[in-house]
Amino acid sequence: MKGSALLAVCVVVGLVLFAGCATMQTWPDYERSAENKMVVIQENIGDGLKTGALTPDQAQGFLTTLKGIRTDYEELRNKSVYREEWDNLHKRLDVLGEEIRKAQTRSTRIDEPRNGERIVALQGRIDDGRSSRRWSSADEREFQSRLDSIRREYLRMTDGGRSSTYEERADIARRLDSLEMDLNRHRQISLEKSG
Repeated sequence: MKGSALLAVCVVVGLVLFAGCATMQTWPDYERSAENKMVVIQENIGDGLKTGALTPDQAQGFLTTLKGIRTDYEELRNKSVYREEWDNLHKRLDVLGEEIRKAQTRSTRIDEPRNGERIVALQGRIDDGRSSRRWSSADEREFQSRLDSIRREYLRMTDGGRSSTYEERADIARRLDSLEMDLNRHRQISLEKSG
């Protein structure tokens, strides 16, 4: 008898809890959280535009998406709705925030440090290796030739103040990465020989 009474109480409590979650009600915590996410997203778009990590077209696209989400937010606000509707709104905000983060990361990964600055730094490393006789004259000529080729391509891309494409910047960055890895490898070999 006690077992069946306890079971009946547990079933009733479980049903009440389930019904409470499944019923329509206001969700002030979800509302505040959505407001906070929208503010952060708006700031990230503005910061990305200021720093150049986002293009004006990208920023406009993200702002348009945010405006649509904000419209849906206004419809849910202070109304009795199912929690699932707030969950969907939060998922959309999370996806938008992630897209903005990826767009900013992609741009800054290619541009930071800027390709022009990297060319100057690598020239300094080649000059340092030449003066310290860290590598053979054939290796030094190869490194200098590769850097000169990259520099010419970079100057052609930016000639007359024209803006380079993402693919052009990515190609220059890839070639600089390759040269830098070879310089590091040769430096390590020379250090092992001397040490």
